Amino acid sequence: MLSKRIIPCLDVRDGRTTKGIKFRDNIDIGDPVEMGRFYYEQGADEIVFYDITASSDRRPIMLDVVRKVAETIFIPFSVGGGIRTLEDMRDVLLAGAEKVSVNSAAVLNPDIISRGAEAFGNQCIVLGMDVKKVAVSETIPSGYEIVINGGRKHMGMDALWWAREAERLGAGEICLNSIDADGTKNGYELELTRLISTAVGIPVIASGGAGEPRHLLDVLDRGCADAALVASMVHFGTYSIGQIKDFLSQNGVGVRGSW
Repeated sequence: MLSKRIIPCLDVRDGRTTKGIKFRDNIDIGDPVEMGRFYYEQGADEIVFYDITASSDRRPIMLDVVRKVAETIFIPFSVGGGIRTLEDMRDVLLAGAEKVSVNSAAVLNPDIISRGAEAFGNQCIVLGMDVKKVAVSETIPSGYEIVINGGRKHMGMDALWWAREAERLGAGEICLNSIDADGTKNGYELELTRLISTAVGIPVIASGGAGEPRHLLDVLDRGCADAALVASMVHFGTYSIGQIKDFLSQNGVGVRGSW
């Protein structure tokens, strides 16, 4: 069985790492370059970097910051935010990322997934999904809707359908973020995570809601996720990557060693 991955997430705005709740009220919490290095040294399995306003501001991703983070870590590095074209993907990969995450742009232009997978390989293409729970309807039979542009625009698109379609188009991984759970520290959205994880054959990273190690145990076990994103619980020093991995290991979850 493959080890479960613990992945700190750096949400970056104006060159600084920020953290909010349900995509709102973000506060400045530090330098992404220093934080990336810190988590690498703690034993993180990967780092995820999101330029969280690139799409809504309609501007390119901050490649200089991406490059500086990539120079300080020696683990897989996934970058998203404002990636709209193959050229954007190429620029991010050349700046040091191993993976590119497409979210809003993929919803608006699904061909970017297949074109990216063909050009750079499925393993490089991560579909970011920002999802909100809504009433079940004919349009959204799963009860989970895709929202883009940093949680600002509801698309009337069913999340389960979109996950399966993205896999068909060539996405190699899904990063699944619950807007309802984001930043709450009350635990991941297990129903959503299990729904998507059991419906696709590619790895699913659970995102949104981690507040204590038990939340990761729940989502990696009952939620069937392959990896878990963490932010608040490590950004504010409540837990270290090592403490999280020790707890998971003691409870029977296979993780890579920490140091």
